[in-house]
Amino acid sequence: MHHPYRRPRRPRSLLLAAPLAAVTLLVSACSGTGGDEPASADQTTAAADDPQAIVSLAPVTTEMLYAVGAGDRVVAVDERSDFPAGAPVTDLSGYTPNLEAILGYAPDLVVLTDDNGDIVAGLERSGVEVLQLPAAQTLDDTYAQLEQVGAATGHIGEAAELVSRMQVEIDEIVASVPERETPLTYFHELDDTYYTVTDATYVGEVYSLLGLTSVATGDDPYPQLSEELILEADPDLVFLADGQCCGITPEVVAERPGWDGLTAVREGRVHVVDEDLSSRWGPRIVDFMREVAAIVSAVPDAAPATPDTAGAAESQPTS
Repeated sequence: MHHPYRRPRRPRSLLLAAPLAAVTLLVSACSGTGGDEPASADQTTAAADDPQAIVSLAPVTTEMLYAVGAGDRVVAVDERSDFPAGAPVTDLSGYTPNLEAILGYAPDLVVLTDDNGDIVAGLERSGVEVLQLPAAQTLDDTYAQLEQVGAATGHIGEAAELVSRMQVEIDEIVASVPERETPLTYFHELDDTYYTVTDATYVGEVYSLLGLTSVATGDDPYPQLSEELILEADPDLVFLADGQCCGITPEVVAERPGWDGLTAVREGRVHVVDEDLSSRWGPRIVDFMREVAAIVSAVPDAAPATPDTAGAAESQPTS
């Protein structure tokens, strides 16, 4: 089963590719030329060099393009991009991209996350600019990628304003969560085979900012825990990110053998979270943080955090 969280880390060269491409595009836009030649009469403004037809091959890049104000230039998106509502619907695939199908939209910029099928080389051979933004590892990565999208599309100011607004809102959300002497523990269920996250992941960073600690630790940031280990860890909160994909609900969790004894189940702290908000690490991560902060703030201050659970659940694959 493919899991959206289990993206392999990219080589450093690819991590650097996106910023360098963005800088190149930015320099070109600001100068009006791609080299040392004077700008021609029809290239006297940065706007003239901005991409006029953009294709996005990932939901998160689609959301970034619209968030910085470049949505009116987006001519096609991949089949999984379903936000915002006005995004053009197509059957383009980001997992198995088809070069001819993409070129059929005559793009002058393609924004994507993964170089599946060596699509980047194909697009570049066809003379199409590519902005590759690998999956963010931290909130700072998200801010940087939004600025890269802004630079590549001629929306530098809008991107900067968006990042600033996100930072302010996140600071306010974090400040709204009551401080606790001992962090609450959580189990973030990615699917019904008990894959989860540690504090060393993007989602883990979000939870940490809100005063939570994962019951999973270890070198693998996305471990699969055994049911016995979860029961032993006894998390204070359970977040279900598999409600949409797998139909998992708090009632389903309570019916699992032994799970009715969990603190989170007994205290009604099993919550379905929007899996799109929690897995698309773009501008809507603020909405996910606000959703989780409201859940955490509702836990009584006197609620005892399960002692010493952070080290109790060293991630040990079940198979």
